[in-house]
Amino acid sequence: MSNCTQLLAALRNGACDPALSALYALDGSARRLDEARERAVRTVEAFSARYGADAQGAALFSGPGRTEIGGNHTDHQHGRVLCGSVDLDMLACAAPNGLDVVRIQSEGYPALEISLKDLSPKKGEENTSAALVRGVAAKIAEMGYALSGFDACANSTVLSGSGLSSSAAYETLVGNIFNHFCCDGRLDAVTIAKIGQYAENVYFGKPCGLMDQMGSSVGACVAIDFNDPASPVVERVDFDFSKSGHVLCIVDTCSSHGDLTDDYADITREMGAVAAYFGKKVLRDVPQQHFRAAIPALRKQCGDRAVLRALHFYDDDRRAVQEAQALKDGDFGRFLELLNASGLSSALHLQNTWSTADPRQQAIPLCLAMARELLDGTGAVRVHGGGFAGTIQAFVPEDRLALFKSGMEALLGQGKCHVLHIRPQGGCVVAASSTSLASG
Repeated sequence: MSNCTQLLAALRNGACDPALSALYALDGSARRLDEARERAVRTVEAFSARYGADAQGAALFSGPGRTEIGGNHTDHQHGRVLCGSVDLDMLACAAPNGLDVVRIQSEGYPALEISLKDLSPKKGEENTSAALVRGVAAKIAEMGYALSGFDACANSTVLSGSGLSSSAAYETLVGNIFNHFCCDGRLDAVTIAKIGQYAENVYFGKPCGLMDQMGSSVGACVAIDFNDPASPVVERVDFDFSKSGHVLCIVDTCSSHGDLTDDYADITREMGAVAAYFGKKVLRDVPQQHFRAAIPALRKQCGDRAVLRALHFYDDDRRAVQEAQALKDGDFGRFLELLNASGLSSALHLQNTWSTADPRQQAIPLCLAMARELLDGTGAVRVHGGGFAGTIQAFVPEDRLALFKSGMEALLGQGKCHVLHIRPQGGCVVAASSTSLASG
């Protein structure tokens, strides 16, 4: 078993460089590898300073953010999505502490301490990191594993409010730490994702679908079919985005997700109302031909917006499959066409680019308009994630990247256009026992 001194030596002598390159230097950049190594060293040093350099079993863990590529608001209707893990993540150094307590110090936040002797949901912990840790621990204990405490120091590069799902990254990180220390690595990535969703639904208090956790935990570009949410079908889509001639950009529109809970809930409620007309709970269980035949009656009972949102579900559910197939076929042009169509459907049918509660705030439509001007008929752009505020996603031709980035940042400010990469791995142990592992 390694301690922090040994782990630091492995990082500094380059033994962990292959693992770090696979997660953070996907463009082959020596500078990015140096930055990743420095961040890993800083993380272990922070742990050493707080908990001691002699802590046995010290290891480095990663939980990545995720980007939704196809299937906007389809997962909660048991539909299909295309998503991928990105090279922004939560990184932690952790080691067993021999106690019945989990202690985590996240950079920039107050330390948290969770007793493993009491894993019941706490009303006062809703919407906090403590709820996520307690929920992950509770589900793993319910599965029959004997839990033991650990200490951890963590930091994050996942952008706040970016639609990259920092909560899923955190759940994946904690799940992998428990898996390594308490489960002998027996929990697979899909199981860790389900554990994270349980923690978010039951303990954190957010009724999310499973896409965020799956995208973070499984990693790479994956197509997921949620027809049976208890056993989603996950298929890795092997496509090298670095050879597409395009760069993935996430643009922060400088708009807040605050006070948008009702907007998100309305989408689920209205799609559910259409499904309920047919005696079903979700749209996936309603044949599209039945829905289309009933549109006149649905307009009267559910309203036009509900009908449009259901129309978006059927179209984007199909598009997610077509996007995955286009990537498998190596037809990136077709993929971009579908991505643009998805973005148009989100704006016109799903209507999740701005909130009717505050019509003066239309940052996403404005940024989409400016992005389309800068792309000038090339690439693709769409709303990213839940919508109403937050970020947009663009695939930008490499030869237009400088123009696109400068144009968006002239509108929004420096550092608001982020260049990302689809990383090949989800949640993982980056380094342990003085060796580089990067094993999911």
